[in-house]
This record gives sequence, structure tokens and C-alpha cells, in this order.
Amino acid sequence: MRVGIFGGTFDPIHLGHLILAEQAREVAALDQVWFIPAAEPPHKLDKRISASNHRVNMVRLAIQHHPCFQLSTMELEREGPSYTHDTVRMLSEAHPGAQFYLLVGADMVKDLPNWYKIKEILQSVQVIGLGRPGVEVESLPVYVKNRLHWIPDPTLTNISSTMIRQRLSQGKSARYLVPDAVYQYMKEHGLYGS
Repeated sequence: MRVGIFGGTFDPIHLGHLILAEQAREVAALDQVWFIPAAEPPHKLDKRISASNHRVNMVRLAIQHHPCFQLSTMELEREGPSYTHDTVRMLSEAHPGAQFYLLVGADMVKDLPNWYKIKEILQSVQVIGLGRPGVEVESLPVYVKNRLHWIPDPTLTNISSTMIRQRLSQGKSARYLVPDAVYQYMKEHGLYGS
């Protein structure tokens, strides 16, 4: 089985996330993509993030109609920072016959050399990165580039969770930036000042 691992804060999940997942699924012929909301993202330990139940509910709503997309709460069920290394190790042990691909947005691809135990991660998985305008991968170390499948910039990839949170906190709309069910959920629960 070929599985895409898509970890992230998903605060909120948006169409850019779904586009990356679907394109990665097609490009790498993935059987499934597992969305794994982070409990404590190591790169956001100093930032406030929404409660995990809201982030999980939004992911569930966003992927509910896609037969190849699954939700995993494994990172929420363990203590401490949500290091990708630990997630990959646990998944590899639990599913020894699976071939894993790590899905990474362009903003995180350029930071891969700084990830905790990145060389060990790259021994277990290949990385599928989604391009964004202005993000170059040529300067990445060879050990990263050799394990990276770069998907050129599709439309709508300038959408980000940060931009959505800012728009909502300013009283602007996020409609059509997130799936309709997620938009309604954010409004019902007053997330991000919506």
C-alpha cells in the first residue's frame, strides 16, 4: 500500500491542503492520504493554536467525501511535541508493508534541513512537495533533493491558514478558501473571530 502522510496544524484546513493531497495522490499513485493533525507542532510551540477537537472536526468535515482521504489522531494521542520523526517511526512499525510518502507544503519544504532527525526521516519516506510562487528548492542539500518529488505550482496554492485566520479576525470572508462544511463549522464555533 502506498500512503501519503499529511501532518500539519490544520488551523484551519483549507483548499490548498486538499489540492496538495489530491495532486500528490495522483502524481505518486497513492492508495490513501492520511491527514494527521499535530498536537504540539514543534515550529509553533510559542504560538496559540485552536483546540485539537476543532481542528480534528474541521479535517473530518473537509475530507468526509473523499474515499482515499483518512483522518488519524495519532499525534494527538501521544505526549510532547509532534515530531514527524516519531510519527514516521510509529507508522513504519505499525504498517511494515506500506510505502510512505510525506506531503509537505512549499513553506515547509525549504525548512526540511532544520527538521528534527531529518536524515532518519528521509531514510523511511520520500517527500512530495507542492510548489508555490517564489519558493525554490535548488538550494536544498542533496540529501533532501534526492528524496523530494516537487509538484509545480498549481492554482490556489497561495491560500494559507495564516491568511484565513487574519481575514476572519478582520471581519472578512473566508468563503471559498475552505470547504463549505469547514466554513460553516468555523462560523458556528466562532473560530478566528468569524
